Amino acid sequence: MLPQADMNRKQWKQACLELIETADATYLTAIGSDGFPHTRAMLNLRNRRQYPHQAGLFATHRDDLLLYFTTNTSSIKLEQIRVNPNACAYYCHPRLFQGVMLAGTLAIMDDISLRQHDLRHALWSEGWERYYPQGPDDPDHSVLAMMPSFLEGWINATRFAFPPSAE
Repeated sequence: MLPQADMNRKQWKQACLELIETADATYLTAIGSDGFPHTRAMLNLRNRRQYPHQAGLFATHRDDLLLYFTTNTSSIKLEQIRVNPNACAYYCHPRLFQGVMLAGTLAIMDDISLRQHDLRHALWSEGWERYYPQGPDDPDHSVLAMMPSFLEGWINATRFAFPPSAE
């Protein structure tokens, strides 16, 4: 689908979802203790090709664009998020000049509930032992969640911006 300037928000959201589900990586930006943005590349867990086993996790979040990230509990990133949970995630196809930035508040899913346990296991991918040697229940394995409150981007030479909940 190639978005056009006269598209409605629902069509723009669908175009954003397609970009999010096909981008190779995501770039997560948090605010550091120095007050500056700190950006790092993250695994794009919504990429259907790279993580097909996770598609079910996101099936009910096609409208709200919920995002999950995994990271080391011991990372500086988590320290930054604990101080200021406002962040943004950026997905792009540079060669196509397409990108979408989703802004919101990150939640550190660090409770020891059954839901957290199930989420860690549902997100787990083979090969992640290099990051979390003890597997999905490694104490250094954390999950972050973001329900975006705003998105903006550039697709097909057209800029767009709106809250995901808008239709």
